[in-house]
Amino acid sequence: MSTNSPAERPLSRRLVLGAGLGTGLGSGLAFPAGAQAPWPSRPITLVVGFPPGGQTDFAARMVQPGLGTALGQTVVIENRGGAGGNLGTEAVMRARPDGYTLLAGNSSPMAINPHTFPNMTVNPLDMVPIGLSLQSSMVLCVHPSVPATNVQEFAAWVKAQRSGVNYGTPAAGSLSHCAMELFRSRIGSPTMESVPYRGSGPAIQDFIANRFSAMFDGASVVAPFVKAGQLRAILVTGSNRSPAFPDVATSAEQGLNDFTFTAWIGLFAPRGTPDDIIRKVYAAQNTALQDATLRERITSQGDEPGSGTTEDFAAMVRRDHALWGEVVRANNITAS
Repeated sequence: MSTNSPAERPLSRRLVLGAGLGTGLGSGLAFPAGAQAPWPSRPITLVVGFPPGGQTDFAARMVQPGLGTALGQTVVIENRGGAGGNLGTEAVMRARPDGYTLLAGNSSPMAINPHTFPNMTVNPLDMVPIGLSLQSSMVLCVHPSVPATNVQEFAAWVKAQRSGVNYGTPAAGSLSHCAMELFRSRIGSPTMESVPYRGSGPAIQDFIANRFSAMFDGASVVAPFVKAGQLRAILVTGSNRSPAFPDVATSAEQGLNDFTFTAWIGLFAPRGTPDDIIRKVYAAQNTALQDATLRERITSQGDEPGSGTTEDFAAMVRRDHALWGEVVRANNITAS
């Protein structure tokens, strides 16, 4: 999946889906003086910090109908693209912690941006992780002209290039960028230079045109180009092989130590949101993710449906925050 940082754009149109039935909304139901209506009693806004069409937007729209049905309320997706996802993240962090404003956040704004944007005024770790929506291996691809079909061959080829090797990234400071710098350190730190782009689309166009030799990106992003023979996949970073690339070995299978991670997307709430609301949203997303049709749509993209507990997801966020912080500092990575 791509974690690129598109240029800031205006707030997109809102798409409203969900159940929206059986809630008493607009029905004139009254509650005793001083009593609060049971949550949720009005529509819930799910903020996506990227424009429509990207992987985070895809994940949000995958779970949106099921969330609406399980919670008995309309779920509104609001795209707030800009600053690598920071604008949407900050908007939710500053929202009232009442369960009516949630975030679909991914690895970059939650675990990497705090290290690559020195002027960030908020800390995403202060948000409340609710649950994992989906995750995807990052895939190391090479141009077909590169004489390598696995990590060992690629590392040997890179080290043999006296002038070094260029690699592409969908954006400076992205997960793709950090992943390649971590990979470079794991194979002995040969000379490799980053070529940043404004998104996966233009990066892959130049990749196919052989303007650079290698790139990490999400399984669902590169799958069509690998299947068409325009790129070659040689490594997946997850603990298991990707459903999109069953013949491509994992890092561990190829003897690459301490190089297991995924790109992930999950739901977050502002700090201070009541625990009972967190539990209800977590349960609603889990119910949505059990739908066979939804699971098929997710896996057909090369992703994996989310699983695990709220605590598991929180641990994943903290772990990746620490991991990518070390990589950013060691390689002086910035978002510019």
